[in-house]
Amino acid sequence: MKAQQLLNERVPQGDDAFAELRIYRVPSLVPGSLLLLKYSLALIAHGVCVLRYDNEAGKGDHRHLGDIETQYDFTTPSALIADFWRDVDRLKEQK
Repeated sequence: MKAQQLLNERVPQGDDAFAELRIYRVPSLVPGSLLLLKYSLALIAHGVCVLRYDNEAGKGDHRHLGDIETQYDFTTPSALIADFWRDVDRLKEQK
């Protein structure tokens, strides 16, 4: 089985920003993660990634907020997407 794309969307967030959400079902576990999913949800503003949730091979599930990287406790794809948008909203409020 090849990777199956479950989500691939780009959502504008004003003039100089966008969110990019990608989730794939993969045939084997992602190293460092217990999932058969590979994901990357990112907020890009002025050409810089200011927020990203991903499960990069070897690092497992984690979140980048600016230069700070923290563990993320993945539960479901729906919760992942909700957590991402909640952080996006918080960043918008800080502007």
